[in-house]
Amino acid sequence: MPKIDMSAVPARKGSPYPPPFDQPCATRTRWRLGDAGGLSDFGVNLMTLPPAGWSSQRHWHSHEDEFVYVLEGEVTLVEDGGETVLRAGDFATFAKNTGNGHHLINKSQGMAVYLEVGSRNPHDLTTCSDIDMMSSNADGRFVHKDGSLYPDQS
Repeated sequence: MPKIDMSAVPARKGSPYPPPFDQPCATRTRWRLGDAGGLSDFGVNLMTLPPAGWSSQRHWHSHEDEFVYVLEGEVTLVEDGGETVLRAGDFATFAKNTGNGHHLINKSQGMAVYLEVGSRNPHDLTTCSDIDMMSSNADGRFVHKDGSLYPDQS
């Protein structure tokens, strides 16, 4: 495949979470580089996270491994075991089905830029650790942990 023109890759600001869970992630921006290159087995996203922004709700995956590599700036990784600062050149991995919820928060004063890489397993279930929410790759809908739909997810 030829070089991909980054300016042709659409930027997606915010998150698809239902309100009010979308608010902490409202300032993040994602470029789906893997999609732009036609990848189907794994995804690669370029992310920007301004000060006070969250990457996501704290979560873990049943069938997907994840990898994050910080390119610029600084983020705080929040996991079950506490917080770890990640700076440019640092990376973190999250094995599938550990139950260890994780997310990134930009507690610095500058913009953070990082890559996130993950598999695209159609059987994956994402479970949020701190809130009553889950999502399945099979349909992408957000549901309560009892399986009932959030409004406007039918």
